[in-house]
Amino acid sequence: MKDKGRLLVYTGDGKGKTTAAMGLAIRAAGREKRVLIIQYIKSRTTGEQASLKKLGIDMYQTGIGFTWTKTPQEHRDALQKAWALTKDKIMSGGYDVVILDELNNALAIERFPIDDVLSLQEVLHLIKNRPEHMHLVITGRSAKQQLIDLADLVTEMNPIKHYYDEGVPAIVGIEK
Repeated sequence: MKDKGRLLVYTGDGKGKTTAAMGLAIRAAGREKRVLIIQYIKSRTTGEQASLKKLGIDMYQTGIGFTWTKTPQEHRDALQKAWALTKDKIMSGGYDVVILDELNNALAIERFPIDDVLSLQEVLHLIKNRPEHMHLVITGRSAKQQLIDLADLVTEMNPIKHYYDEGVPAIVGIEK
């Protein structure tokens, strides 16, 4: 039972979901686990990319930014490519830990249809049929209830106070 891969979900409106997943990636790499991170929404260089590369952690940014910055078709194309990459990498069995950063955000898109390029049912099917040893971490706001029900661990990040509320933008080294 202890060798069984677990499903961890980090969700909620507070800061720290990706940060928690990155910390987990570093811990796993330190234990010589093979780690993969696929980011579904983020599209810009982030501070963690350089550090993770040095640790031998594979990271792919498949997103093109948030839904209001590009056309629906651009997002649909990016999601379709991201999902194809995800299926291929997970089913290869080449990783011990896979982090699907902001997949919850992608699954929560309602501004345009996505079910034909990234369906919740396919995600649930892949989770259930992934290699047995593989730990899977899914981050992002608005986790679907079906995903929560399937998870072994769910952590909800709740904001109490944040300098964003005072108009302070993302800080290099803290948020990006």
